[in-house]
Amino acid sequence: MPAPTAPSVRRLRSTARAMLPIPEPESWLDVETGDADFPEAARTFFPYTAFDGLDLSHRVLQAQAVERLEEGHLGRLTDPHITARLRARYDVVSLLNQRPRTRDFQAALAVLRPGGHLLVECPDDPRAELESQGCTIVTTARRSAHIPGRMTTRLPPRATGPLAFAARALDHTLALLLAGTRFARAYRVIARKSAATSAP
Repeated sequence: MPAPTAPSVRRLRSTARAMLPIPEPESWLDVETGDADFPEAARTFFPYTAFDGLDLSHRVLQAQAVERLEEGHLGRLTDPHITARLRARYDVVSLLNQRPRTRDFQAALAVLRPGGHLLVECPDDPRAELESQGCTIVTTARRSAHIPGRMTTRLPPRATGPLAFAARALDHTLALLLAGTRFARAYRVIARKSAATSAP
């Protein structure tokens, strides 16, 4: 499994660093984790946290096999079977570089423990939606945080050769070219789930 490119590592660590003001979580679910690059970067700041990942790709199972994740879950967070199995299990859920919809937020809140935190990084401002779900906004930042989906996550598992090399090179080039542009801007929001109510 290739390591993420240097700009990507810096970006992922910056996102993880935003969570430092909260106490170290016991458990964290990264949604659409792919190769688990974000949990690997976040472990620098949260060495005692158990990181799990969820993804549609079998890469999540590979990430578990190489111990980048404690547990890898295959599927969508909005799948009722997955939501039921993971209900109230996590202190933090991260939704990064996505365009979450209402049902994505509802599913994320369902797997969060009361008082847990949701870390969202997306191109559109999610605050109104999160507040309508009963969350308290802890912090908001608008910065060069969003980078388009990585091409390497679209490759088949264990891809090698010219195609894999080209995908990694494209990821690196896009990260450098788009950093600081409007295409790279994102809202980074940390929201706390109410400790008094349970998720839908």
